[in-house]
Amino acid sequence: MMTPKKSDTPLPYEAALQRAAALCAAGEHCCQDIREKLLRWNTGEGDVERIITYLIDERYIDEQRYAAAFARDKMRYGHWGRVKIDQHLRLLNIPAEFRHEALEALPQEEYLEILTSLLRSKQRSVRGKNAYERRAKLVRFAMGRGFETSLIYDCLPSEDGEDDADEAFPNDWADED
Repeated sequence: MMTPKKSDTPLPYEAALQRAAALCAAGEHCCQDIREKLLRWNTGEGDVERIITYLIDERYIDEQRYAAAFARDKMRYGHWGRVKIDQHLRLLNIPAEFRHEALEALPQEEYLEILTSLLRSKQRSVRGKNAYERRAKLVRFAMGRGFETSLIYDCLPSEDGEDDADEAFPNDWADED
């Protein structure tokens, strides 16, 4: 992905505030996103902090709301697991309490359905010398998507295509800290 060039002419405070407010009104953004955009627009450092403070005070930016929307969207549309979602929220400097709250709010049943569906789909294309190697590849695939190891093993399909675990799934992912 190309990074847009930094503007040569500084953007005045009022213009930068209006652009940032319009961005936030159109979709969820976190402080880190807006800070990067303001700096790319060559807004002064003091103005950047004033604008972000204003946007937070007026609830254009709400990191708790952003974390919840980010987690929900990445799970549903990107098919990411909690580990990967948490890592990306951490990179965006979202506070731990908001990250944890957003991950807790993800519906466990839907989360497990996504994981099971991913594993079944991937199983059709995985090749290996034996069942052990194929299972290892499936586990690595799901871990790369950010799913927890214990849930991966619970959701792994058997070699004949039948599910290994048809009983209720545990809801103890948060206890793995």
